[in-house]
Amino acid sequence: MMNTSKYTRQFFTVNAPERKWARKSFIEKAPVWCSVDLRDGNQALMIPMSLEKKLDFFELLVDIGFKEIEIGFPAASETEYTFLRRLIDGKLIPDDVTIQVLTQSREHIIRKTFEALRGCKNAIVHLYNSTSLAQREQVFKKSKEEIKKIATDGAELFVKIAEEMGADYRYEYSPESFTGTEPEFALEVCNAVLDVWKPTPDKKVIINLPVTVELASPHVYADQVEYICDNIKYRDSVIISLHPHNDRGCAVADAELGLLAGGDRVEGTLFGNGERTGNVDIVTLALNMYAQGIDPELDFSDMPGISALYEKIMGMDIYARQPYAGKLVFAAFSGSHQDAIAKGMKWRDEQDSDIWTVPYLPIDPRDVGREYETDVIRINSQSGKGGIGYLLENNFGYLLPSKMREDVGYTVKSVSDKAHAELSPDEVLDIFTDTYVNINDHIKLIDYHFIRDGKITVELSVEIDGERRELTATGNGRLDAVSNAVREALNIEFSELTYEEHALTKTSTSQAITYMSIKLANGKKVWGAGIHDDIIASSINALFSAINRAIGK
Repeated sequence: MMNTSKYTRQFFTVNAPERKWARKSFIEKAPVWCSVDLRDGNQALMIPMSLEKKLDFFELLVDIGFKEIEIGFPAASETEYTFLRRLIDGKLIPDDVTIQVLTQSREHIIRKTFEALRGCKNAIVHLYNSTSLAQREQVFKKSKEEIKKIATDGAELFVKIAEEMGADYRYEYSPESFTGTEPEFALEVCNAVLDVWKPTPDKKVIINLPVTVELASPHVYADQVEYICDNIKYRDSVIISLHPHNDRGCAVADAELGLLAGGDRVEGTLFGNGERTGNVDIVTLALNMYAQGIDPELDFSDMPGISALYEKIMGMDIYARQPYAGKLVFAAFSGSHQDAIAKGMKWRDEQDSDIWTVPYLPIDPRDVGREYETDVIRINSQSGKGGIGYLLENNFGYLLPSKMREDVGYTVKSVSDKAHAELSPDEVLDIFTDTYVNINDHIKLIDYHFIRDGKITVELSVEIDGERRELTATGNGRLDAVSNAVREALNIEFSELTYEEHALTKTSTSQAITYMSIKLANGKKVWGAGIHDDIIASSINALFSAINRAIGK
């Protein structure tokens, strides 16, 4: 048995009688986004990014639309120092993008960090020190006052060094391990730092509240964030930033509830890459907003391209079920799901609706660069007639009758089941054409001629099992006459011909396709299809396909 007795709750709750965030139903606008892929994301890689890969990734982040990008510890790593200088000296930072650098509260590190930023137009210098009970007792062995002094000493050094250098940068402070810190103490430390920096509405300070380790359910974090927002000094001059990690798998929920609780800004990474179980996934968080009609102000319209470049640079694989980005997240294998999606798409076209409400698809896959034809309806042994019919219609223009869809569905699923494999659209088309279209195993149409004299007489030239035959018969209509000729020649009984037909394309030179079923003497219905430039020939081919399939069965 697993031993639960050694675990206890390491977080601190807030007395939150109002809990204003819980009365909000949705996030109203996008937060300020800060990518920490080049810092948190990079230090979580088994093989950290090279300088060139960092430059490529920085360009990707800029293209997506990030206006704040944390690039690392220039005072602690030669690679990160060189990277920062390459960005500055090469004038690679757009005027509307701010880079962020991190530093501990130690004078030589702070001084080197400011030196590394010389010539940078827009920068955020990020100061942090851990404030949690566990860190105070076990790591630093310091009192609350001593921990607070580390923070304020660092804040004072920021002011001193900036004045010496004539630097004018924005500041950020993080009480690291915020979620393991008594809320009252975290507030006390943040207010003490703010008293040093004295922010104004024109020069705001960022107070970052990291979920360094997820210790509690997301609503606890929301209470903690709301407590800080309600009690922090200089509120109109402070940007409350959220930095969730994903130890409990709740980072997106932490961020969403934290924004409802008053957060203004989110630090995270693409696809959630970060230490341990990762950081908050900005792709998921942003597209969750998008799915509710909120512009996330980030461009994920080419998700396949972003994903491919991410995997190449990071050496990380994106999980196939990763929200919005995974290769299978829009894929429907289930027959009932496929049927609902197909009907939803048809309803949307019929209604000419601008609102996306298609069942099982929270957003339009095309909005993130995915295609219905290859990404949505996926065919295997679990698929249904609706999905297979939808694929044949939308990919290849075949509008199968509803009853025929069922027959084709069973045929296709049987192939997938025996192969234990997914089928591509082209493979589904091959199964359909090889099984149903212009089948001539026993009887094959060579030519035909109709004579109208009250009733319809047909003169058929056919091959029956390789032998040329001339058949003649009379009927109430063309197909009735052809049916009578074939019944006599093959000594086969069938009745109740049903058929539908349409052009395969909208051009004047389009081929016609006919779908036809016949009922055998034993009551079984058999389907066939015929394709020809001439509509009559396509109908005869469809009838012959059904008959040939009946003989084959």
